[in-house]
Amino acid sequence: MYNSYNLGKIGENIAKKFLQKKSYEILETNFFYKKNEIDIIAKYQNLLIVVEVKIRKTNFFGEPYLSVDLKKQKKIIKVTNFYIIEKNIDLEVRFDIISIVGNKKIYKIEHIKNAFYPTNF
Repeated sequence: MYNSYNLGKIGENIAKKFLQKKSYEILETNFFYKKNEIDIIAKYQNLLIVVEVKIRKTNFFGEPYLSVDLKKQKKIIKVTNFYIIEKNIDLEVRFDIISIVGNKKIYKIEHIKNAFYPTNF
């Protein structure tokens, strides 16, 4: 049986492999700043892609991406700003969500590009 931490790690691995198959270059995983985390930071073409990964065993309570609320978005943007300054990044940023329903062997993946924008705040 999976606990939420293990399920989250499984989801992140699924998402990472999914992105790599689509020619995304993974720059960081589990990047932390002040107790907040970005699951995956990647480069695709001339974009910095910041990815929040959400996984659930079922969609009985709704799709996983619905849990990325305004509060979570603000935290992701805060960490992204720190990352850009720390790494001296000069790329346009896109915020994506990878939403997964299922488990390690059987799952449905949805890649939501431009899931939210920092101008919303």
